[in-house]
Amino acid sequence: MRKQDFGFDYHRYHRLLIEADDDGKRLALIELLIEEKARDRLAAQRASDRAAMTAHTIATVLKNGRH
Repeated sequence: MRKQDFGFDYHRYHRLLIEADDDGKRLALIELLIEEKARDRLAAQRASDRAAMTAHTIATVLKNGRH
């Protein structure tokens, strides 16, 4: 069984799916899922960028400390 992501609010999405009883609500749910996935990807990219900058800074400090 797959672990549940902390960012994936299963109960919220399940409730929204149950409430999506017409095309407008279903389209709104689809748009919400797409938007939130994009937000998750952006957050992941920012975290990756921060980690890369931290690694670069540490490498620079360690390199300068050897001289």
